Amino acid sequence: MMGRGGWLLLLLAVAIGWWYSPLSPRKPHGYERLDAAPTQSATADAARDASPVACALPPRVAPFDSPLQTPVPANLAPFRLRAATLTPLAGFSIDARVLSRRDYRSDREAGLAPVDFALGWGRMRDDAVLARLTITQSSRWYHYRYGGEPPIPQAEIDRSAANMHLIPGSTEIAAELRKVDAGERVRIDGWLVEAQAPDGWHWRSSTSREDTGAGACELIYVCAVTRL
Repeated sequence: MMGRGGWLLLLLAVAIGWWYSPLSPRKPHGYERLDAAPTQSATADAARDASPVACALPPRVAPFDSPLQTPVPANLAPFRLRAATLTPLAGFSIDARVLSRRDYRSDREAGLAPVDFALGWGRMRDDAVLARLTITQSSRWYHYRYGGEPPIPQAEIDRSAANMHLIPGSTEIAAELRKVDAGERVRIDGWLVEAQAPDGWHWRSSTSREDTGAGACELIYVCAVTRL
């Protein structure tokens, strides 16, 4: 038979085992394992921690010409950022007037593109034309309004201006983009991209200056920006 001392030792061992078990009151039920999937808020925070990767410049547009779109070199690898991997779709170089700018902080896209520029080229950079248009931005769109007849044909407005989502390729480029104001002339060189996040979220650039509506905006990984 087990003596009183033996029973006490057995009870003590059981108590210690219970204390360090998952049922112990020292650790609340439903605690998160270290290898558990991240919460939605953690994923959102990570999406805003995009680490820029340097990129080579595409062919550059001539001053005052329409935007230049060029093929992607075979040796250009995707840009792997923390928030998403960017697959180049085309080289892109634009010399344009900033019709409006809008900064974003709260949407998921802000983790990649913290600013949109509405840019105009051709006659959409002329003071006489712009004086008759009201241009605004919201929810990653740009809008224009006019009274009476448009200052130039509406089809020309649509193909000579666009809203562009800008992903800075470095902290220096991000700082330069923050300095740009509406009304300025800028040159932007980079790559039209498709962004793909590990959780399946994606964002794809337009590759046409002729389209309008949903999906018509350019998503640009900016390798250089120059205020002209």
